[in-house]
Amino acid sequence: MRPISDYGLLGDTRTAALVASDGAMDWFCVPRFDGDPLFGRLVGGPDAGTFRVGPAGPATVVERRYRRHSATLETTWAVGGGRLRLTEAMVAEVSGRLLPTTLIVRRLSAERAAVDAVVEFDPRLGAGHRRPRAQHRRQGLVCEWGALAVALHCTPTLRIEPGRPTSITVRPGHPVTVVLAVAHREPVIHVEPTAAWDLVVEDEARWRTWAAEIDERLPFREHVVRSLLTLRLLTYSPSQAPVAAPTTSLPEDPGGVRNWDYRYVWPRDASIGVSAFLSVGKTDEARGFLAWLLHASRLQRPRLPALLTLHGRQVPAERELFGWPGYLDSTPVRVGNGAARQHQLDGYGWVIDAAWGFAQAGHRLPAETWRAVRGFADVVAGCWRVPDAGIWEVREPANHVHSTLMGWLALDRALAIADTHPVPERQRRRWQSERDAIAAEVRTRGFDPTAASYVRSYGSPDLDAALLVLPLLGLDQAGSPRVRGTIDAIRDRLSAGGPLLYRYPPGRDGLPGTEGAFLPCSFWLVQALARTGRRDEAVELFRAVLDYASPLGLYPEEVDPATGAYLGNYPQTLTHAALIQAALAIRDAPTRVGFRS
Repeated sequence: MRPISDYGLLGDTRTAALVASDGAMDWFCVPRFDGDPLFGRLVGGPDAGTFRVGPAGPATVVERRYRRHSATLETTWAVGGGRLRLTEAMVAEVSGRLLPTTLIVRRLSAERAAVDAVVEFDPRLGAGHRRPRAQHRRQGLVCEWGALAVALHCTPTLRIEPGRPTSITVRPGHPVTVVLAVAHREPVIHVEPTAAWDLVVEDEARWRTWAAEIDERLPFREHVVRSLLTLRLLTYSPSQAPVAAPTTSLPEDPGGVRNWDYRYVWPRDASIGVSAFLSVGKTDEARGFLAWLLHASRLQRPRLPALLTLHGRQVPAERELFGWPGYLDSTPVRVGNGAARQHQLDGYGWVIDAAWGFAQAGHRLPAETWRAVRGFADVVAGCWRVPDAGIWEVREPANHVHSTLMGWLALDRALAIADTHPVPERQRRRWQSERDAIAAEVRTRGFDPTAASYVRSYGSPDLDAALLVLPLLGLDQAGSPRVRGTIDAIRDRLSAGGPLLYRYPPGRDGLPGTEGAFLPCSFWLVQALARTGRRDEAVELFRAVLDYASPLGLYPEEVDPATGAYLGNYPQTLTHAALIQAALAIRDAPTRVGFRS
């Protein structure tokens, strides 16, 4: 199996596909990010299906890139005396027209000489790798599994047999276009390949217009734009909910059991992404997420679930897919996620902070949204002393200092919103009282004077890289010795070498095995350095972390510090959101941060 970093992302804001540099689409779920895999070879092995379009024999990748500020992926191979190029995309904008909800367009073109190529179409649906009932019709091949059907069309006409490679010759000036349309509980809509290609071109223009609205003066703008595009592709447009990643069970510890399903929505991670969108003026994305959260949390309100499905429902119970070999023999392969039933206090802070950012940008919260936010704040005021699973979802609850700090943030930001939104005085006084109580307790029980740092949990000597958010909160001044001491201690004691950090001491989470360096933490360190007036250090570190991007500018959750290999589900929404916020912190960095005792 190819390295995770070899895969590029195709997406249409409803589902996504991962495509290797040999042209193999080895992961694609239908009809949504969290649906059944149609091509699942990435974690399901050869029996789980693939869709390869590429050179038939030995070839060398000479260039692989996204077309500028778009979601269109190009891979170019040198084959003998010729060049073969695969240009592919999924069509995002399908509303208002008679189009399938999901439409994948893949075009092969040759330069200099004719090139032998292959189309291998082997769809296998779901946990059981079910083969389709296939029919050849006038428009092309149609494969069916009950309520699901896919139609494959080619120009020039090719007779494709599922599971059997089809050899073709691509000649200069005569491209081969392959189109896959997906129909779920609806009629199959046939799209002629030339018309499908025109849709890709139109989509490119829309993405470029979207990207052009992002401030030209942003530092590291190209990296920020690519991360924003990735976040947008991973946002489920029917509900405006960002998925944490489009994959399940890519391992944090190859060959081990740390394999989780990330195809759901963590309000915490989503709120970090919303703050990133707000910071570059993309208010529609923020407004859409807050509307989704209002709808999604209604059945459990005022409690905020740790994670939800794309439609705001309860996440399925975690189960294992037997017979799936896993990526690099990492089993079990899981669907569903047991963390949905955890108490995670920090999520309230992230969500209310996102709502505060929306209000701070000059947008009034709708009355029902404000009622929901007030309910969240009341929950925090009543339960912040209760041990929780924390941001890292550990199995043994504890009084995590980061969680408690985010409880402080939840109440502080609710009070800030209350300056411009109605709230009963009794409720306001309760928030103030509990916020001040949190500050007093964290300063006494969550700080280790010997280490000159805040710690992972009360009474523990361990550190937690999530505490790098301290300079953003306002509980302590950004230039205070406690904040600076915490930053320096984390940078030293959680270092994984170079710019990399572990999120906590490896192996201290109650699970067998170990894990890699957690990339969002490196971007949080950049942000912390910038916020505390250490801009030059922040820029140097940011450049070093950027070296861990894939050739296409995509990032995983973790990397192996020894080899640089990607670990965990990919691409990771949280990492891309953290990159954006780090770049914005560099933009806004003060030249010097003082401290008043």
